[in-house]
Amino acid sequence: MLVVRPAGPPDIDALLDLAFLSGKGFTSLPEDRAVLAERLALSAQSFAREVSPQHAWYTLMLEDTETGVIEGVAGIKGAVGLDRPHFSFRVMTLAQYSSATGTRFDHQALVLVNECTGSSEVGSLFLRPRKRQGGAGSLLARARYALIGANRDLFAATIMAELRGWFDERDESPFWHGIAAKFFRLPFEDADRMITATDGQFILDLAPRHPIYLELVDPAAREAIAKVHRHGARALAMLEDEGFTRSGLIDIFDGGPTVTAPRDQIRTVRNAQTLPAAAGVVEPAADERLHLVAVPGLATFRATLTPARITDDALVVPEATLAALGIRPGDPLIVS
Repeated sequence: MLVVRPAGPPDIDALLDLAFLSGKGFTSLPEDRAVLAERLALSAQSFAREVSPQHAWYTLMLEDTETGVIEGVAGIKGAVGLDRPHFSFRVMTLAQYSSATGTRFDHQALVLVNECTGSSEVGSLFLRPRKRQGGAGSLLARARYALIGANRDLFAATIMAELRGWFDERDESPFWHGIAAKFFRLPFEDADRMITATDGQFILDLAPRHPIYLELVDPAAREAIAKVHRHGARALAMLEDEGFTRSGLIDIFDGGPTVTAPRDQIRTVRNAQTLPAAAGVVEPAADERLHLVAVPGLATFRATLTPARITDDALVVPEATLAALGIRPGDPLIVS
């Protein structure tokens, strides 16, 4: 059975393996053991409530309980933009009119903004290729929202997500080469690494302070604006299914889109209910979907997909589900 659980320092080897598999441009999973070890330490502190909610960073592991293999990872930041600005580009239309010539022009431009301060962020969603079918991605993604819904006081009213931008068949970012690299003058890999391995001062120092008119930009870079990486299309679809919408913001390095949603309007959060667990035989119809069920709380959080039957006073699930989640009959379970 696949179960989502809190991550901690013992998961370092598995997390580093996933980071190497994730490939170029997956900024939130750097191929750096020290950085990832710090993140796992922070995750353990976050789940133990040893850091403030705004500085918490919860890392979740998708584990196969039969093999013990870690098949995926996802994360939630309590808040962004507090210790350092969280810069994005906003795609804007700048109107210009000349009464002397009687002409009007609307120019598309990128403007550097810092609009996400204080929002909670879901991200770092990555699965091993062999697990990208059969609902594993949905389980891992929705488990984040179940955790948020069970602990609403720890998260902001707005939830955001940044998606990896477009890379071409040579695994190069047209947006980086056509726009961002003109200002940062670094290889993409170095800038990518510095996002998580430094305090981000280089962004403050080098990011453009004036609008970038897109008519002056290389066409390949223009076409990549707000375009999702080929491996991110499914992630975007799942976010939109939960109620996230495009914000008009894009990443300053690869041009990937930022999506946002009100916390309490996320589908998994909105539809969740809590019931006492009961063990029993559940035989869903062939066309009935599995239910997301989760153990409420923080350090005790677990989530999985399972057949379930909702009654007036209990949530009936197979005994194997209770065992995988580490709970007993009568303990509370969230179902969505």
